[in-house]
Amino acid sequence: MKTEKSLASSTQYFDYVIVGSGAAGAILANRLSEDGSTVCLLEAGPPDNSLFLHIPAGFIKAVFNPKYAWQFSSEPTENTNGRRIPIPQGRTLGGSTSINGLVFNRGQRSDYDAWANLGNPGWAYSDVLPYFKSLEKRTGGDDYYRGSTGELPISDIDWIHPLCEAFMEGAVEAGIPRNPDYNGMDQAGVGYFQRTIDRGWRMSTASTFLKPIRSRSNLHIKTYAQASRILFEGRKAVGVAYCHPQHPSRSMAVMAGKEVIIACGAINTPKLLQLSGVGPTGLLQALAIPIVHALPGVGENLSDHYSVRVVARVKNIETMNELVKGLKLGGQLYNWLRKKPSVMALSPSLVHYFWKSRPELTAADLQGVFSPASYKEGYVGMLDDFPGMTAGVWQHRPASRGYVHINSTDHFQDPVVQPNYLDHPDDQLTLIRGIRLARRLLRSKPLEPYFESETLPGGPCESDDELLDFARRYGVSSYHVNGTARMGPASDKFAVVDNQLRVHGIQNLRVVDSSVMPSIPSANTCAATMMIGNKAADLIRHG
Repeated sequence: MKTEKSLASSTQYFDYVIVGSGAAGAILANRLSEDGSTVCLLEAGPPDNSLFLHIPAGFIKAVFNPKYAWQFSSEPTENTNGRRIPIPQGRTLGGSTSINGLVFNRGQRSDYDAWANLGNPGWAYSDVLPYFKSLEKRTGGDDYYRGSTGELPISDIDWIHPLCEAFMEGAVEAGIPRNPDYNGMDQAGVGYFQRTIDRGWRMSTASTFLKPIRSRSNLHIKTYAQASRILFEGRKAVGVAYCHPQHPSRSMAVMAGKEVIIACGAINTPKLLQLSGVGPTGLLQALAIPIVHALPGVGENLSDHYSVRVVARVKNIETMNELVKGLKLGGQLYNWLRKKPSVMALSPSLVHYFWKSRPELTAADLQGVFSPASYKEGYVGMLDDFPGMTAGVWQHRPASRGYVHINSTDHFQDPVVQPNYLDHPDDQLTLIRGIRLARRLLRSKPLEPYFESETLPGGPCESDDELLDFARRYGVSSYHVNGTARMGPASDKFAVVDNQLRVHGIQNLRVVDSSVMPSIPSANTCAATMMIGNKAADLIRHG
């Protein structure tokens, strides 16, 4: 594997050009280069050399660092109290798998059956399960559902805190059963998250799918290579133009003899397609971009999980807030260096609860998280100065939809990102119910010895209107954006790719990332995006 930081001096030719090295792109590069095909992988950001990208707790230092993460944000609306909501996305080798919360969560069987029922044969749960399993290096669990021979280690937590145990005990008393494997037969229940952590280190797709194959001479990785447009001959994709961010006027090109594959995420993928003349006619005409192919669905159907955190002050016990300061942090670092349980090797959320907002539902429509830690104003990044604990919640399948639209032909300018959080009344009501559940769980009897007071929302906040106002003022993105190049049959005028992930109306061009999801899965989207990359490799090689 040849990693290039410097500018290329001339046009280069490959069988495949992949734009984006994240959850799907890195896996594609691995699989497509196995048989001798020449593959060029373009990554706009730098190599993943920072230690903060490899220590799990380092996500706090990486996720808001523009060197390693695109600092996108939503457009303000009344449903976010006029706020722009940060939506950072990975900008380094491994993409968002190098900066995310490390949770491995596939979602429910019905998520993928729904994809198939929307006119996408081959994407039902029974079809995608083998691709989940072949990724995994997982010890334990039902062999029918879980894989053990893949490249991606999936581990259980080894740092146990009494608050986590008390929270789960309280959830069970509230009727939420313990579930040892939410990625198995059934998702519903409470338990510890499974993480992409191995022996104290983050397992990004760069670490697991790119680093082990660096000796392959047919795989070329170009970092600091920001794609500016897809190159076409008529309606056939033949290559990608790119430049170094520090040398924007020097355009270079890599040509693809077989296919161009766009895998740069649900914000950058529609941006690149639109800049290249593939997208809604009115948008492209307004910017005087020559239309290669009019596809009204490019950039539409944007969806995300909008999460809210309930925070409580804790008494009678030490929380993570104290463990990451002063001498105690030194002790945690010492434990981590000795491969002992340590807060340095934790994901931000330790405990999950998947449950129903209404008892009559047949499946969970809420995802909750719990940590023996709390953050200022409930936003992950800056820990509170007092002992705290947090129960967060979001709606599995929000009905609100938004868009990603470019507003300039400058490929260095961020597009307009509008998820329209809480736009649909059902989303508002479901989230209110979710907040009530989170508050109830924090006040459970097993947590009584530790619960001192609620700090968020706190005070007189009981009615639906008050809770909705709280959600509008403090809710944040879960960074699970998807759907902006959705998969669907040609009869659906807003579909962008077919069930083989080929862009409708274009030859030799595919999209392989979270943007192809027809609907948002009831899960963190990283695992599903990895599966998409894994399955796409077979579609490309054998389809």
